[in-house]
Order: sequence, then structure tokens, then C-alpha cells
Amino acid sequence: MASLNVGNLGEYLREQRRQAQLSLRQLAEAAGVSNPYLSQIERGLRKPSADILQQLAKALRISAETLYVQAGILDERDPDEVETRAVILADPSINERQKQVLLQIYDSFRKENAHDDEARDAARDAMPHTN
Repeated sequence: MASLNVGNLGEYLREQRRQAQLSLRQLAEAAGVSNPYLSQIERGLRKPSADILQQLAKALRISAETLYVQAGILDERDPDEVETRAVILADPSINERQKQVLLQIYDSFRKENAHDDEARDAARDAMPHTN
């Protein structure tokens, strides 16, 4: 079987599984996929669906968004943004609704700050330049 172009998804999954101290069999069982299928994903022979990635992320207690980026389903964002989202989504002390609200607030602050940066840059560019 030829390796599919799935970026570093397999390597990333293997590393996350090892960090979680799970065997291939344990992760496969927790995610509800077969052991051979997970092995093929880790070796880059299969490209899992978004649903399977979500199941794997949940079993690994990481952000599904991070796996979507690794699989090429989502565009890569600022690494700090991805990490912030991953931390929020992985926090077991808040429920799913609270996580979504936090992410919406986070997005609104990022958009507001990006707009402020653009306005400041435009104002600076409009100023006459002197030597």
C-alpha cells in the first residue's frame, strides 16, 4: 500500500498516544476503531474521516481541531491560537457549552485586536514620511 499524503498526522498521533501512555490497542478501543485501522493511520496508509479524528482526539484528550490541521482538513493557524484552543477544549473542569462560549469570546478578542492592528498600520502608512 502506498503512503497517502496526510502530512504528519500518523507521526503526530503516535506521539500523542505515547505521551498519553496508551498502547495502540488501548487507543483503538477508546476511540472505537479497529487496531489494524489505527495502525494504518499511524503509518500514513489511511486518511481518516473528520469523525474518526474527532473520536481519536476525544480518546487522547486533545483538540480535534489540532488533528484536523495535521490531517490537512483545516488550515494551520497561529500555533499559539491552536494551543490555546486545545487547552480550552481539553479542560475537564468546564462543560462543552462553557468551552464553546470561551472560544467565541477568544475569537472576538482576536478579531478586535486584528482590526485595531490593521487600523494602526493604515494610520502609520498614511503619515508623510520624512528623511
